[in-house]
Amino acid sequence: MSLIKSFSVGAGDMFYIKHNSDNFSIIDCSLNDENKDKIISEIKIMSKDKNITRFISTHPDEDHIGGLHYLDDEINIFNFYCVKNEAIKDIITPSFKIYCELRDSDKVFNIFKDCSRKWMNVSDDVRGSSGINILWPNTNNKFYKDALDIVKNGGSPNNISPIISYKLDKGVTMIWMGDLEFTFMDKIKDILKLPQVDILFAPHHSRKSGKMPKELLDCLNPKIIIIGEGPHENLNYHGDYNTITQNSAGDITFDCQQYKVHIYVSNEKYSVKFLDDEKMTNFSGYIGTLNL
Repeated sequence: MSLIKSFSVGAGDMFYIKHNSDNFSIIDCSLNDENKDKIISEIKIMSKDKNITRFISTHPDEDHIGGLHYLDDEINIFNFYCVKNEAIKDIITPSFKIYCELRDSDKVFNIFKDCSRKWMNVSDDVRGSSGINILWPNTNNKFYKDALDIVKNGGSPNNISPIISYKLDKGVTMIWMGDLEFTFMDKIKDILKLPQVDILFAPHHSRKSGKMPKELLDCLNPKIIIIGEGPHENLNYHGDYNTITQNSAGDITFDCQQYKVHIYVSNEKYSVKFLDDEKMTNFSGYIGTLNL
């Protein structure tokens, strides 16, 4: 079916989706001299039989675009997805330089609420959809426009992050929210129409600054929340929900099948109690199965 990987990259984010169609998606980038060879090699191997590869950037903070120049050198990013923006920075890193080049090139596709594109969420006779949909931003929203003005003047790009959903037919629903902050989400909570979700990647790495308003969490009602990496004293651990903490689990692999997800982690000493044990051995570090 499909395979989703959340890399343990320290205080950053990087994911890929090997779709059950002729698609491969990478969400965000956090590469450095220590991890780049291993991660890029895995991405090349996992995407080699796919004819459509896309890179989706949630926002241009260094912990989400770090090493993007390495990745582009190796795989030649041809489909670059991001929100339309004019972000600037005082310090132009190689990562931000290539971000801007891709953002302002003919390789870009600007994402927004309910946008459609072959083969992101539109199938045809050539290949199937990837199952990715964009739930936010509403580009006419005042608060979102304010966030765009902030980045245009060199401020934080956290709140231009889109909300991205992935849905496998007869299978899992996952949502990514970039680094949206509580103060911003609280302003838009009454207009956001979010579906129930099986697995939620907590916004802003689950930092307390990215704590989700209760109304949004009640709407999403996630079966599992993935707690991102960061200093433990800065994290919101969502004690009322089942969680997997990447600080402790390491890399997380989601083997997505119809009606279930088998979950593996790179720290073989890590365990949770809320998953079913189906004795899976497709990868090492099996911690259990989420039945949907």
